[in-house]
Amino acid sequence: MKPHYLIALAALCFLSPPVQSAANDAAIIRSEFIFEKNPVPSCHATTIVEANDGALISAWFAGTKEGSADVCIWSARCVDGQWTAPVEVANGIQSDGTRLPCWNPVLFQPKEGPLLLFYKVGPNPDIWWGMVRSSSDNGKTWSAPARLHDKILGPIKNKPVQLADGTLLSGSSWEGQKSGPSWQIHFERSLDNGKTWQFVSVPQASDSPAAIQPSILMHPEGRLQALGRTKASRIFSTTSNDNGLTWTPLSLLDLPNPNSGTDAVTLKDGRHVLIYNHASKGRSPLNVAISKDGREWEAALVLEDKPGEYSYPAVIQTRDGLLHFTYTWKRVLAKHVVVDPSMLTLTPIVHGEWPVGR
Repeated sequence: MKPHYLIALAALCFLSPPVQSAANDAAIIRSEFIFEKNPVPSCHATTIVEANDGALISAWFAGTKEGSADVCIWSARCVDGQWTAPVEVANGIQSDGTRLPCWNPVLFQPKEGPLLLFYKVGPNPDIWWGMVRSSSDNGKTWSAPARLHDKILGPIKNKPVQLADGTLLSGSSWEGQKSGPSWQIHFERSLDNGKTWQFVSVPQASDSPAAIQPSILMHPEGRLQALGRTKASRIFSTTSNDNGLTWTPLSLLDLPNPNSGTDAVTLKDGRHVLIYNHASKGRSPLNVAISKDGREWEAALVLEDKPGEYSYPAVIQTRDGLLHFTYTWKRVLAKHVVVDPSMLTLTPIVHGEWPVGR
């Protein structure tokens, strides 16, 4: 039985009909837009976090269009079932008055310390740099922006993880490299709650798949796995057996990727959830799959399957065990879907084919 407060929350927020097989209708608790009217023409690249006070906070970049100088980071908080109106929380105005676009916000709440908001600033992804702000009041107000040092970019699209020893580990990546793969993933480790970071490279030969935007999964006995986006039409995988200090060369899963962002999370029960576009091209449909081992996946949900772009998703599991997904909806709105993973029925994905009727 779902807690009564969740039923009340659903009544408070705007609901839109889910898109998936009837068998899993009951697993979707809420499906809503974070805002009904975008104060600017476009938005993209959502992120979501559960703050220490239990509030949900989401952020995204928005402006005239991706890459325009007026693109800023916007955010909203969901308290007692109501999303606040979007507010600008970061911009790319430089000390000389020039303005540059912002990109790819990532929210993360360490076990100790303030809430963190990472984002990028720069003319384009080839030469952007990492920025961070912090909040000691659960996302209501933010510190002054600080630039990350040297070649540290921060989590490039997806949330970090915090290991058992307190280490923060972020998946990151470079674009536009002049040698080797045109896209290269790496990781960034912090032993002091984000004050300083260590750059960790990943083996990528000249014929390795061009890959960016890792999400990190946590396996038994401390093994880590990262999944993400490629130009090879499939999702990549790499693993670590030493808390993210070294990683295996990239391999490709038997899951399609249309050169679009993904996200993943390890559940409290040890299973792994992946949200991605299960297609070789285009950014529809938007799918959710679940795995016990990070290699073999089962179909869970199709969140969107109409024409249009449904992309750059984020996923977290909150303290109550529910899954929260956010994603770009046609580049004009941000969507939020809440799912009870215990109510999902699963069907194996065989040879990369999404099951018919799912």
